[in-house]
Amino acid sequence: MVRTPQPRRSPLDEPQNADFAWARYFWLMRWMGLATALVMAASAVYLYQTVGFVSIHFYIATMLGIGFTMMLMASLMGLVFLSSGTGHDESIDDPFDGDIWGD
Repeated sequence: MVRTPQPRRSPLDEPQNADFAWARYFWLMRWMGLATALVMAASAVYLYQTVGFVSIHFYIATMLGIGFTMMLMASLMGLVFLSSGTGHDESIDDPFDGDIWGD
């Protein structure tokens, strides 16, 4: 017998829970933005001291790469923390829960 998944209410459906969770997410993103800016500045100084002035395009590409990578990592991990921390992950009904071979 195949079970059809039944949607359950997520804790994020409640406005108070959602507001708290998103406020915590944006707080994390602000701190990660500051940390990213510090890492970018330290990297620029380190590269200038070790390599010297090569080309402005080298520094621009390096800073954009560092900034994009760190902020992408922070946003995706923040969403994982938001989903797991609020109980949103547990609100699904897994049709494959239990025996995966259907015995």
